[in-house]
Amino acid sequence: MQLLLRPVVSALSLAGRCCSRIKVCRVKRRNQGSTQPFTLIRHRWIKTGCVSTYCERQYSSSAQNKQNNVDMSEFPVDRIRNFSIIAHIDHGKSTLADRLLEMTGAIAKTERNKQVLDKLQVERERGITVKAQTASLFYQHEGQTYLLNLIDTPGHVDFSYEVSRSISACQGVLLIVDANQGIQAQTVANFYLAFEAQLTIIPVINKIDLRNADPDRVEKQIEKIFDISKEECIRISAKHGTNVDQVLQEVVKRIPCPTAKVEEPFKALVFDSTFDHYRGVVANIAVFGGQVSKGDRIISAHTGKTYEVNELGILRPDEHPTDRLYAGQVGYVIAGMKEVKEAQVGDTLYLHKQPVEALPGFKPAKSMVFAGIYPMDQSEYTTLRSAVEKLTLNDSSVTVQRDSSLALGAGWRLGFLGLLHMEVFNQRLEQEYNASVIVTAPTVPYKAVLSSAKLIKEYGEEVVTIVNPAQFPDKSQVEEYLEPMVMGTVITPDDFTGKIMSLCLSRRAIQKSMVYIDDHRVMMKYLFPLNEIVVDFYDQLKSMSSGYASFDYEDAGYEPAELIKIDFLLNGRPVEELTTIVHKYVQDRGYSMGKAMCERLKESIPRQMFEIAVQAAIGSKVIARETIKAYRKNVLAKCYGGDITRKMKLLKRQAEGKKKMRRIGNVEVPKDAFINALKRK
Repeated sequence: MQLLLRPVVSALSLAGRCCSRIKVCRVKRRNQGSTQPFTLIRHRWIKTGCVSTYCERQYSSSAQNKQNNVDMSEFPVDRIRNFSIIAHIDHGKSTLADRLLEMTGAIAKTERNKQVLDKLQVERERGITVKAQTASLFYQHEGQTYLLNLIDTPGHVDFSYEVSRSISACQGVLLIVDANQGIQAQTVANFYLAFEAQLTIIPVINKIDLRNADPDRVEKQIEKIFDISKEECIRISAKHGTNVDQVLQEVVKRIPCPTAKVEEPFKALVFDSTFDHYRGVVANIAVFGGQVSKGDRIISAHTGKTYEVNELGILRPDEHPTDRLYAGQVGYVIAGMKEVKEAQVGDTLYLHKQPVEALPGFKPAKSMVFAGIYPMDQSEYTTLRSAVEKLTLNDSSVTVQRDSSLALGAGWRLGFLGLLHMEVFNQRLEQEYNASVIVTAPTVPYKAVLSSAKLIKEYGEEVVTIVNPAQFPDKSQVEEYLEPMVMGTVITPDDFTGKIMSLCLSRRAIQKSMVYIDDHRVMMKYLFPLNEIVVDFYDQLKSMSSGYASFDYEDAGYEPAELIKIDFLLNGRPVEELTTIVHKYVQDRGYSMGKAMCERLKESIPRQMFEIAVQAAIGSKVIARETIKAYRKNVLAKCYGGDITRKMKLLKRQAEGKKKMRRIGNVEVPKDAFINALKRK
């Protein structure tokens, strides 16, 4: 038996009554970096005592919680620094964030601190950051305590929208570069995001402890490409904590404080949000003016609805409630928003009866890849709709459009920033909401310039965007097709230049520039059709360069193209869910793809009582065919001997019946067949 009592007086009086069997101990428990004393009463026969978390919570008082609350008024605007960590994949962003959290006492220093801010299961499984995470740090510098608001960002090109949103809430960035790999494609892209936002950039060269590290070479690269002198670079090892304290000092010295003022009316930007089943929407906000406290009535500029603030606080990286948030600070607010649609990322919050001009918010993300998502069973449609709404609240770069299919039922057409983004979204649906879905083959958005006034009137505009290949208009109805283009950046060792140039040219790419960033590394820029790189280009690039090449791309508008549609037919009837679009000059790739799809369909569709022709066709021209043989009754079983004409008569009658059955029979394609057919090779 063990009891945990906070007042020592009551503990001693209890011990006095039955001192023969009970022993009183004073123990200390370390929690969130602070040491708290406890009184433990136990039997003498218990050798070791422990303080249970359950007891600690059960007997804790509201007075104790108030003591834990941080007084945010102690941090005026001039002692606040808001900054992000940006870098290419696997250059050590999350590891540096772990060391910064340890050094400032936000988390206890243990060997288990790996990717502390990567909270999602998919992030830990894949070893990448998918979601930007916020943490507030208290740092002592020259006798004063500073509030440092850190945002750890993803490094993959598919999650660049997270980076751009994080940058909007900051005044500076730490640009991490691997001392071994040097500058990579996403390093360049993230640098220009911060440069265009006019933020202070502190270059940090990480992993100097590696055997092949060459920080001098990396400093020259930074000087040549970014025009930042090598004296400004900080050399660190985030894994071992070498020189990490210098990073914090430079953050305080170099990054300016926010321009917000406490005297102005309250104004806050919602830059991220999550959904909690018990508390509703939890919105992450950056306060751009004034102050807000618990119990205040706030209004959303997007919906116009009024809410009462139930809880607010800071993230360290767990939630720490506070009584107020002031101008320049970053935290979270819970205001009883029960509907997912009520919390829009980019929304402005202000106090009741104190209206302000809405903040500019964020540019909507431009979807690069589209795919259809359908429930495995239509009875799960409502559950899946709720899951998609909650997940798109947390990942606002996904666009949602309702869709339906004869074979797969009701579903959605979702837009993503890339193929990895699509895979991660699907994985999060399964892991966080236990939802099983069918995902169709990814496509890119095309445009068509309509030719006749009748069609223009019907669609309401001259240029229509096609996100579903089944709705691709016939060539007789359009003047020209337009396909999306991207400007791709490839950084690679010069040993692989020839192979990579051949790969790019085979994908219809146009070379724009080629620059040596040092003695052994080349940066090439190509104009790619998006359709050519969306599925397997990155994998081939990595395998050709032994993993050393890096790739990044950005939107480059639309250009005219000769496009054709490949239809898949079952007994002459098109199956819309399998329709794909390819370029006219890569028809050989279309032939092989059509042949492979026909073979997969043949294996997946069950046999019928009549023959089924599985065909791939471009217009009226069939480019591939497979035949599913019919079940056949042995009509000659009763003929033992006799004339051959009797047998021929029976076989002819059977053939006529099969022909009639094929003409009037419908091929029912089970969902399992679609799932198998849509799986990529």
